[in-house]
Amino acid sequence: MSERDTRIQAFVDPGLGNSSYLVAAPDRGVAAVIDPQRDVDQYLAAAKVLGVAIAQVIDTHLHADFVSGARELASQAGAGIAASAGAQLRFDHRPLRDGERLDVGGIEFRVLETPGHSPEHISLVLTAGGKPGALFSGGALMVGGAARTDLLGEADSVPLARKLYHTLQKIMTLPDEVQLLPTHGAGSFCAAPVSKDRTSTIGRERASNPLAQPMSEVEFVRRALSGLPSYPVYFSEMRSVNQVGPKVFQGLPQPPSWDAIRLRSWADGGGAVVDVRSAQEFAEGHVPGAYSIGTDVWVETWAGWLIPFGTPLALVADTAADLEDAVRQLFRIGYDDLQGQLAGGMAAWRAAGFPEEKVRSVTATELRRLLDTPEAPTVLDVRFDREWRRGHIPGAVHVENGDLARGDLPFPPERTVAVHCATGGRSMTGISVLARRGYRNLLQVSDGITGWQAAGLEVRKE
Repeated sequence: MSERDTRIQAFVDPGLGNSSYLVAAPDRGVAAVIDPQRDVDQYLAAAKVLGVAIAQVIDTHLHADFVSGARELASQAGAGIAASAGAQLRFDHRPLRDGERLDVGGIEFRVLETPGHSPEHISLVLTAGGKPGALFSGGALMVGGAARTDLLGEADSVPLARKLYHTLQKIMTLPDEVQLLPTHGAGSFCAAPVSKDRTSTIGRERASNPLAQPMSEVEFVRRALSGLPSYPVYFSEMRSVNQVGPKVFQGLPQPPSWDAIRLRSWADGGGAVVDVRSAQEFAEGHVPGAYSIGTDVWVETWAGWLIPFGTPLALVADTAADLEDAVRQLFRIGYDDLQGQLAGGMAAWRAAGFPEEKVRSVTATELRRLLDTPEAPTVLDVRFDREWRRGHIPGAVHVENGDLARGDLPFPPERTVAVHCATGGRSMTGISVLARRGYRNLLQVSDGITGWQAAGLEVRKE
């Protein structure tokens, strides 16, 4: 089979910063999918358009940031599953080892063991006539970097970084023209900030990737472990879920419709409610105690950061599209115990005459005036560390949004706190977490640091 007979279609999840791939041979009617998300309808639809059957599903490693869609897709498509022998999956699959050839109806892959990001990591070289054409690298090599080696804990971070050093030397023996098609990319918490480009070539990375330059192993380890951001707490659950094998749903979960009375009973009994409407809609009125995790701030990121894994959930959405989007994102990260959804949205809650909570919003310029009054609030910046260092409001307190649900906070519950992020979405999520922890005097800075800077107000850098 020639390389031009093979079609590669990428599926990008910008919320998780990942790509998965459909590799198809339309003339032979077969395809393989690499590192699929759990909502597999997208791959089945693409295969139908191309007139191919998905015969093989392949995972490059035990994913830490999402539930593998391999079992879901194999069940629906009648495909086989292949993965690294080192992953020791506890369900039927073909174990792959270094140098092994995997033939999918004439689509040829060569397996490379590429440990580092994880100990069992493999990459796949798509070959044509025995010559390499593309590398599906998972997290072993990314555009402008490589995936982090600290997700298994501090004790493993340096040994895995050393393995990654040798992995990159191995990958760099491939020809310059080989396409680089990584799974992890821009926006992924599995890496330090990297290029916004999602694909590259081996030659380009050889010339420009900081981790692919000649250096000692000691220097490589130092660089690989420098500047790594925080990551969602649900990551600690994903490897075991993917190793044991996630539950197969045969499609997206469909949370049953609840009336307002049932939702109130759920919330009053301590059940978690996730409101997926916008930050502004949440501010105007919401179910008391609800989390604000709107689809405009990536439900899959913030639910996994702020809500304990395995928590049963009820959802509030005002449109069918927002509900489906939220369910899809939650499903991807294993938050699939969806007990119900409020039929009719907040309009039904209000029609029932039930109490609702509101959040007072102020603009950045209004906040500036409040800071000159005797009742000046504490300013809480919930952005990431890297954003804080680039510039922040003088005198602000900094706690990353993902840390608000745990540990002691540097201000008392009775204090008035003005919460901001960059533009407003994350700060409302943070406010909903603070409210669940007993904070009641909360303000949202609706335009965030962006509005502060646009008004020409003072910013300090660290």
